[in-house]
Amino acid sequence: MERVKINQHVSFSNVIQGFWRAKDWDWTPQQLNYYINELVERGITTMDHADIYGDYSCEGIFGEALKLSPNLREHLEIVSKCGIVLPSEHLAAANGHRYDHSKKHIRETVERSLKQLQVEQLDSLLIHKPSPLMDPHEITEAVKSLVKEGKIKSFGVSNFNKSQYDLLSKCLVCDKLHITLNQLEISPYTLDAIEDGTINYMYKDDVKIMSWSPLAGGKLFDLEDEKSARITAIISPLAQKYNVTTTAIIMSWLKKHPASIMPVLGTQKINRIDEALQGMTITLTDQEWFDIYTASLGHDIP
Repeated sequence: MERVKINQHVSFSNVIQGFWRAKDWDWTPQQLNYYINELVERGITTMDHADIYGDYSCEGIFGEALKLSPNLREHLEIVSKCGIVLPSEHLAAANGHRYDHSKKHIRETVERSLKQLQVEQLDSLLIHKPSPLMDPHEITEAVKSLVKEGKIKSFGVSNFNKSQYDLLSKCLVCDKLHITLNQLEISPYTLDAIEDGTINYMYKDDVKIMSWSPLAGGKLFDLEDEKSARITAIISPLAQKYNVTTTAIIMSWLKKHPASIMPVLGTQKINRIDEALQGMTITLTDQEWFDIYTASLGHDIP
């Protein structure tokens, strides 16, 4: 498995496992522990979380599984996100739907995530979504103290466009901190981050990209969707040519981009993981990549 260097302290596997559905899996800690070990055996060592996943429960589910193998933590990179508040009966402060990027909220969320995950440090902390009320100075203060205390090894953002990234990045740089990651929705179906220049902008600053919903939430397999049907008409023959699944072709399409796009997979099925990993072993031609791209656009390039 290839690695992607995030900073001098952290590198990620180039395929990442996400746990936003972990509550729905309804697994015992032993079953989840076994699955995590299977992932590590395949080189997938980076685990993506957020405090809100599963009504604030998924981090705790993961932590109980991790506790069963004390040495397993040494082989993992753990990412978590904060900044979204969702109504929940489990937290008194979660009394509405809003964004909260205050220093107090960021610190409290990190402390809760560490406790739930049963770890002492996050390999990366991401701000989950930008807010109209985002104060970059307050976020910087929170990140600065968390780095100093050894509670996070790197820092990033999620769903930030160019201007939102700039606003926060310029403030962080003043304190000799920097954004290392941006988690964006990217797939052959969803090209916004490519088309609006966000990915190029991140690439310019050596900000690595995590792709959430790389299979477009399953929409790519919905042949009643006209756009999906166009894309599938290109992908299916390629899957036959390379003797892999359509999932593998999608992963290979993402891998070909020079910006080190790391897909975040939400599956609980190890065979789907193996399909994705197959995609990391093949290289599409430039023409094949563009054929998928233009099928998604619905028109030829200029």
